[in-house]
Amino acid sequence: MTQADHEFRSRCSIARSLEILGDKWTLLVVRDLMWHGKHTFQELQNSEEHLPPNLLSQRLKRLMEWGLVEREAYQDRPVRYRYQLTPRGRELEPALLQIMRWGHAHLGGGLYDPDKGATVANASY
Repeated sequence: MTQADHEFRSRCSIARSLEILGDKWTLLVVRDLMWHGKHTFQELQNSEEHLPPNLLSQRLKRLMEWGLVEREAYQDRPVRYRYQLTPRGRELEPALLQIMRWGHAHLGGGLYDPDKGATVANASY
């Protein structure tokens, strides 16, 4: 499915973005691809949140359909893929950083610094 084939429920840009990215798991997949060096199905599945394999598969397919993620086979038997964000997918970084800053300020948790590749602040509530 492409954007041209998709009938959105709303004309609002926020509603349209949430229709693609707004479930519990999708931005966590983007986070892991963007900052945590996780690029195989197994690596993504082994994230702290333990995304079930069927949901991970669905989220990756959706991200690929919308041109945010691409995959490349790295093994033939059985076929295994490496996933990476496209330039369009990498454009989500400022939004992820803002969500993370808000969550850190209001909900606690770690504050990840992509430039350092490490969590630089923790808070517990």
